[in-house]
Amino acid sequence: MGNERVWVEEAWAKSLDKTLRNTARIGSGFPHASQGGVYDLAEPAWWTAGFWPGMLWLLYEGSGREELKALAQACETKLDEVLDGYVRLDHDLGFMWTLTSIAAYKLTGSEPSRIRALKAANYLAARFNLKGRYIRAWNPWKEGERNEGWAIIDCCMNLPLLFWASRESGDPRFAHVAEAHLDKVLHHFVRDDGSVYHIVVFDPETGERVGPQGGQGYAPESAWSRGAAWAIYGLTLGFHHTGKPEYLSAAMRVADFFLSQLPDDHVPAWDFRAPEELRDLRDSSAGSCAASGLLLLAEKLGGAGAGADVGAAAAASAAKYREGGERILKSLYENYGAWEDPVEEGLILHGTSNYPQGTNIDVPLIYGDYFFVEGLARLRVGRPMYWE
Repeated sequence: MGNERVWVEEAWAKSLDKTLRNTARIGSGFPHASQGGVYDLAEPAWWTAGFWPGMLWLLYEGSGREELKALAQACETKLDEVLDGYVRLDHDLGFMWTLTSIAAYKLTGSEPSRIRALKAANYLAARFNLKGRYIRAWNPWKEGERNEGWAIIDCCMNLPLLFWASRESGDPRFAHVAEAHLDKVLHHFVRDDGSVYHIVVFDPETGERVGPQGGQGYAPESAWSRGAAWAIYGLTLGFHHTGKPEYLSAAMRVADFFLSQLPDDHVPAWDFRAPEELRDLRDSSAGSCAASGLLLLAEKLGGAGAGADVGAAAAASAAKYREGGERILKSLYENYGAWEDPVEEGLILHGTSNYPQGTNIDVPLIYGDYFFVEGLARLRVGRPMYWE
């Protein structure tokens, strides 16, 4: 490794050291957002429950530290109450069981983990609306709420659970559902300029499009940066699992938009079309997620995944996306890392969870930490991640 990549090993070592220190308090809990330097521990049913154990698995793979493996396994066991309880399950089954049970199965061959992941895939596939050809997002948040027609861009990242289930079971239906949802994303979520909608509402009875909702972006027609990150990574994963070139083309369109909107330090504003006075508010989690997706996108364009004859244009695009992903990760390490702060548990500062609701603004977020470590793992060893 050349001197220009020394920072990757430094960042990895600091991430491992800080996570090992954090395990003393967090243990097999489920951190979400850091408040006053301390990660709040969410209930196991919360959508972010997979990211801490997923990060533990990544760091275990890179270090061999058995205590990290044991805690990741304990987290997975705790999620049984959610999986078997059923009523709290929504479209985020993929986030939760890809980073716990699929990771455990791939790394240890655990049969109970395999069964858990297959159960989760069945529940996720059951959320598919046949008329609309989309996976329903949330359950009602309060009594009387009707959101069975809602689909969201985040769900792109849940679909690898379904592709894995088809390969593992030999049943193509899971992959059929995933592809149908991705096709819906192509036609209704990704705009011509590469920006994306967060929420699109459909009539659950007829499947007809009703229109967009603002969601966690500033407005329905704005450009929420984490939504773009989900699209870059999720569509690239869709191409990885299917080989469908339209997914690759859409991922490139979103990636080009995302990179064109970055400020000088390469870490995105929370919404690229927010009013000027709100654009200094960053979302480091959007940066880290996009970075890992960009690295995979570069790999798909630069290797056999893009076809046997990789032309000059594809090679140039691959270099652009790889360099873009590296620049984001390096800036997060150098400018956003809380490495020397002994009273801050988060690895990466300045994440924005949900600005419109006023929750977890300008704080470390566990999914930002996870994708930062995942991006480093891609740069260090270039091996497939759990989504693949």
